[in-house]
Amino acid sequence: MSGPAAIEVAAAILRRGGSILIAQRHKHDPLANFWEFPGGKREPNETFEQCLARELQEELGIAVRVGQLVHDVTHAYPERTVRLCFFECELLAGEPKPLDCQDCRWVTAAELHRYKFPPADDELIELLTK
Repeated sequence: MSGPAAIEVAAAILRRGGSILIAQRHKHDPLANFWEFPGGKREPNETFEQCLARELQEELGIAVRVGQLVHDVTHAYPERTVRLCFFECELLAGEPKPLDCQDCRWVTAAELHRYKFPPADDELIELLTK
């Protein structure tokens, strides 16, 4: 008997100069206070790309062009399984503001290790810091 289907999440690798945008999860969310690559859960009948554009508008007030898929990982946490699809994105309009997250900031790839990320992001962080 298999468990529930994986939660599907789209996340952005959004670059500006030598920095990458990260966002901090709310205190009341699962993985509270962790940092993450901004994005969110895919709705039924929504592509990963549509999901990512919608989530970035809702969470950060920005419009993006979603580019190529960079990394696709499925991670089993004790309470749920998550499939994360990370896409290169280009900022088209707006300046990121923490509308539906605690905080957001631009950091260099080398600085990513200073922040606490969910374990599902480990492989991507390795790719970005090589």
